Amino acid sequence: MDLPSAVSPRSTSDSSSGSAAERALVSAVRAFAAKHLHADHVCVGLSGGADSLALTAATLRAGLNVHAIVVDHRLQEGAAQAARDAAETACDLGATAEVVSVTVDGPGGTEAAARDARYGALDTARAGRPVLLGHTLDDQAETVLLGLGRGAGARSLAGMREWSEPWGRPLLGVRRAQTRAACVGWGLPVWDDPHNDDPRFTRVRVRGEVLPLLEDVLSGGVAQALARTAIQLSDDADALDAIAARRLDGARSGDCLDVDTLLRDAPAIRTRVVRLWLQSVGVDAPTYRVVRSVDALIDEWHGQGPIAIGGDSRSRLVVARRARELQARRIPR
Repeated sequence: MDLPSAVSPRSTSDSSSGSAAERALVSAVRAFAAKHLHADHVCVGLSGGADSLALTAATLRAGLNVHAIVVDHRLQEGAAQAARDAAETACDLGATAEVVSVTVDGPGGTEAAARDARYGALDTARAGRPVLLGHTLDDQAETVLLGLGRGAGARSLAGMREWSEPWGRPLLGVRRAQTRAACVGWGLPVWDDPHNDDPRFTRVRVRGEVLPLLEDVLSGGVAQALARTAIQLSDDADALDAIAARRLDGARSGDCLDVDTLLRDAPAIRTRVVRLWLQSVGVDAPTYRVVRSVDALIDEWHGQGPIAIGGDSRSRLVVARRARELQARRIPR
């Protein structure tokens, strides 16, 4: 549903006035655009909440052309009206907007299924344009803490990337309180999603219980420290992943992997090579257990049998060691 655009009463290019929060948001978007964007037409994933609404307004004030995409998850009463209201607000600011309805029914629970449905809808509607998302420093801190609690490894602890085409997150250095303050300053009607306060969701409990407790026990600064950790680990993970990709090129022959080539590598490199190789032979998201089990065929070889790494209803996908190489093959069920 395309809605007609309108002109905001306040100039979208005026960032010299207003509160410190408003200026911080506009500056963040401008810095992001200068670093990552090659055109001035972008989409913004808009929910109607303070973060995405402030991002929409700041992006317009930074001089970009904005198309807001509002995803209606249809998970609660009033969601459709909230989506229409958010789209109308975006148009009042000077953007174009559309509402896209999705069905949340995928695996992994409501949170994961809603996220997958949302990203799928945004990717379809963006029409080749980058999509800016309203994740803040607080969201980044929560992501790092969740990754730590799940033992998900360095890449997970690196949190969300500022730019991972086509997804952009200009506000990862901005606090959630600043987005809300900017919405107040710009007179924007914020919709508070009841799910953001529902303790059935793990992230809500981390936000409302775990992080405040850590801030109290460690005398503040925890969210900023977790966000800094994400930046440092992201840089490290990128460097190691680049090395691993080069090593994989030299060690792979079709669906086989040369053992001797990888034995010379440190575990941090070798396990990354194994993960990349597993993805190349059809494992979308290799688990820690699978990666370590396959790595043991290289570094702790004592004649163990094939390792099951996936498959479908017709066949099992396994990795086996044969002489000095690993082989991935399918076995009919």
